[in-house]
Amino acid sequence: MRENVFTEEQRDALQEIANLAMGQAATRLARLLDTFIELSVPRVRVVGAEDAAQTLREMTGIDESVTAVRQGFRSDIKGEALVICRSSGVGHLCALVNDPYVHSAYEAVSQTELMFDVANVLMGACVSCILNQLDRTPIFSPPGMLGERISLDDVFQADVLAWKVALLLEVNFALEDQTFRAHLVMLMAEDSIRRMNEALDGLLSSL
Repeated sequence: MRENVFTEEQRDALQEIANLAMGQAATRLARLLDTFIELSVPRVRVVGAEDAAQTLREMTGIDESVTAVRQGFRSDIKGEALVICRSSGVGHLCALVNDPYVHSAYEAVSQTELMFDVANVLMGACVSCILNQLDRTPIFSPPGMLGERISLDDVFQADVLAWKVALLLEVNFALEDQTFRAHLVMLMAEDSIRRMNEALDGLLSSL
């Protein structure tokens, strides 16, 4: 199971669903940070676990240390949502929300607290919206820090994320001045990819 797991029609439908979800997430993030958020076009790849870090490196251009938060979700479609950003960018974001001249909802916050807040907004809005459009209601596990100042290879260690093949759905959110960019990645194992495939067929047949 690799790139041909989805038909062109299914892939287009998934990207449309993801577009709507990311738009909702960007709106919430803009409200949280009181600043304009730029969105990328969602990208969908099916990859082997051993290729995930390199694939994401090629997709995002990240070749430095990252900070990553993970959160599991489940319905009959289950997986992991990850929010990944360059570790250097978290400091820029923290300076923004701690700036007394910026009308922010925050008082002073730590970089870890801020990453959890950003990740909660992005993962909750994106995953819920995508699965809701497929007639599913996800249940979330508590978010956890995968690591601060780690490599992408450490994010995708086989003993941390247990799957052989995964659907990698990536979108990124950036501040207008590009000092901070967060990449949201949804990972689903092979059995959930099949269920996603069936759910997309159901959605397309109802149109």
